[in-house]
Amino acid sequence: MKAWSKTLIVATALTTWFGARGDAADPPKVGALAPDFTATGLQGQTRRLSEFKGSYVVLEWHNQSCPFVKKHYDSGNMQRLQKELTAQGVVWLTVISSAPGKQGYVTADEETKYLAAKQASPSDVLLDPDGALGRLYGAKTTPHMFVINDRGVLVYAGAIDDKASTDLADIADAKNYVRAAYQEAKDGKPVSVSTTAPYGCSVKYKD
Repeated sequence: MKAWSKTLIVATALTTWFGARGDAADPPKVGALAPDFTATGLQGQTRRLSEFKGSYVVLEWHNQSCPFVKKHYDSGNMQRLQKELTAQGVVWLTVISSAPGKQGYVTADEETKYLAAKQASPSDVLLDPDGALGRLYGAKTTPHMFVINDRGVLVYAGAIDDKASTDLADIADAKNYVRAAYQEAKDGKPVSVSTTAPYGCSVKYKD
């Protein structure tokens, strides 16, 4: 991809990020307890953050049609990270806050087929068509990532990595903020980069 084209895509994404309608009245702060929530899982069951007490939790905002999401799923990057962290006991929750009629909205059956096709393995997918969970966390973009430690404290919020582009080639030398935050927190160290600006498509909340 030509440099000017990549820059244009990133600039457009950042514009939609700043204009996103996902602002919460009081979004969670890194270093504070992550807010509990109630959401519907892929099998129709009620899921709560509190049920995962004692485990690290990753929240990943998702939109199948977003080119930034496609970058990480078409390359297998997101799936590898899911498998790596869940193998260590992390609970990975993919969240879909696209409203009906908006880009990225899917039914449970459609998402199940997508996960199988992409060989993705989150612990569960939370369907959030009314945007309540997205707004609670102030989710701006897809992807937008949050890492919560085993004491329920939010230790990271922001982008998946430091390469705000749709170019698959950028993944190889990108710094993955999610992996780094988890590893540092798990090792009992301060998270060196705990907050970054998320990049991607704006979350398609209902009007």
